[in-house]
Amino acid sequence: MRQGFWYTGRVSATEIAVFGGGCFWCTEAVFQELRGVVSVMPGYAGGETKNPTYEEVSSGKTGHAEVIRIEYDPEKIAYRDLLTVFFASHDPTTMNRQGNDVGTQYRSVVLYSTPSQKEEAEKVIEEINTSHAEGGEVVTEVKPLGGFTKAETEHINFYRNNPDQAYCQVIINPKLEKIQKKFANLLKNNS
Repeated sequence: MRQGFWYTGRVSATEIAVFGGGCFWCTEAVFQELRGVVSVMPGYAGGETKNPTYEEVSSGKTGHAEVIRIEYDPEKIAYRDLLTVFFASHDPTTMNRQGNDVGTQYRSVVLYSTPSQKEEAEKVIEEINTSHAEGGEVVTEVKPLGGFTKAETEHINFYRNNPDQAYCQVIINPKLEKIQKKFANLLKNNS
């Protein structure tokens, strides 16, 4: 005889956020650190080419940016917190460039899937612009999320799989250290 069971816990619904802030190896590593983040998937979005490859996106001719697709639990981390970390983890005032990565594929972009995400992104950008009168103007593009193409296997969990690679040591580690200090309250190990 089969026995039944009672479920008394809450089933949480996750939401999706998509950001492009330069190389997706960096942004993936940053967002994997945050509590409430269920998964981070690097990929390509923001352009017109269907199912682009890394090589096609790298050419700068597809209109796509390197992005990350974040699945998160809004009961554990707010979209605004994700935006705050996003803007703090890259330079949103440089057009089509992050460090040595140059081209439209490295642009700063928020790809929203709901009107509230669009509104929140625009509000945060306005707050940054008014609070940094002497700094550069935020050039982050805010546009609707169209399609998303998952990156090739070698780009997924890049930092976790290659922590000793020079790029990880020189570029990603300092970003992670900055985020760990500035946003300790949002980290998985501090929740």
